[in-house]
Amino acid sequence: MALTRQAALASPVQPGLTRLWIGFWQLADPKVWIASTVPILVATALAYRDLGSIHVGWLLAVLGAVYLIEIGKNAVNEAVDWESGADQFVAPEDRNPFSGGKKTIKDGLLTVDEVRAIAWVTLILGAAGGLFIVWLREPLALWVGLAGLFAAVAYSLPPLKLAYRGLGELTVGLTFGPLLLEGAYVVQAGRFTAEGLFLGAALGLIIANFLWINEFPDYHADKRAGKMTGVVRLGRERAVWVYGALYLLAYATLLGAAAIFPKGALWIVGAVSAPKAIQSVVIAARHHSDTQRLLPANAMTIEVYQLTGLALALAALAQAV
Repeated sequence: MALTRQAALASPVQPGLTRLWIGFWQLADPKVWIASTVPILVATALAYRDLGSIHVGWLLAVLGAVYLIEIGKNAVNEAVDWESGADQFVAPEDRNPFSGGKKTIKDGLLTVDEVRAIAWVTLILGAAGGLFIVWLREPLALWVGLAGLFAAVAYSLPPLKLAYRGLGELTVGLTFGPLLLEGAYVVQAGRFTAEGLFLGAALGLIIANFLWINEFPDYHADKRAGKMTGVVRLGRERAVWVYGALYLLAYATLLGAAAIFPKGALWIVGAVSAPKAIQSVVIAARHHSDTQRLLPANAMTIEVYQLTGLALALAALAQAV
C-alpha cells in the first residue's frame, strides 16, 4: 500500500499494547458501523418477508466481513488524510466527533505504519470472510463483495482517490445503500431484488448526506490539502442546497417504491424522519460556517438515517404479517 510520506507533527507515540488496543478501537470506531448495519438489517427484514425465515449464522458472517472491510477503509483513509495534510490542517475550533478522521495519529495512539498494517490485516480478513460466504453460501455475493472491497480501497488510495476528486459522496452512497442491501439480501435469498434497489438508494442518499454535512467543518483543511470534496468545490453556502436536495431525493425514492411495488405502500413510513431532516437543513442554512453551531445538524443526519432504516425494517416485517 504505497502512500506518499509527509513530515508531520503528532503527539508522541508511547510504546505498549494498551496504546495499540486503544488506538485500534478508536480507528475501528464501532459507533459508525451503524452505517453498514442499517441496510443489512433492512435486507434481512426483506428476506424474512419473502422467505418466511432467515439464517442467523450467515447474517452474522456478513456483518463480520463488512465490519472488517469498514475498519480497513477507516485505516486507509486515516493514513492518506494524515499524509496529505487533510487531518493536520483542521483548526482546533473545527475539530469535532463527526469529522477530521479518527485522530489516532494526531493523538499519538498509532503511527502511520501501524495504521497501514491494520488496513492490510483487516482488508485481507474481510476479503477472506467474503470468499467464505461465496464458497459455502452464495456465489452471487462475489460481485457485491468485490465492488465493496474496491470502493473501500479506491475511496482514498491513488490512483483513483475518489474522495479527493469529489466522488467520495457518490461512492459512500452506493456502497452503504444499494450495494450492502442487495449483498445482504442475496446471501439470505439467493437472488437480487428490484425493491431493494429503491430502498437501498434512499438509504444511500441519506448516508451520503451524512458525509456531505461532515465535510462542512473540514472545508478549509480539505481545501488546503487538495481534497476536492463536493463541499470544497461548491463552497459551504451553496452546499446547503445540495444537503436539502439529497434528503428530498431520498424521500422521493421511497414514494416511488410505495407507488411501484405491489406490497410497497408501507415504504412511505420511512418518511417519519422528515421533520428531523427539515430541522437539520434549517440549522445548516443558518450555521454552515460555524462548526460548533452546526454540530446538531451533523448529529441529526445520522439520526435521520437510523430512523429511516428502522422504519423500513419494521415496514418489511409488517408486510410479512
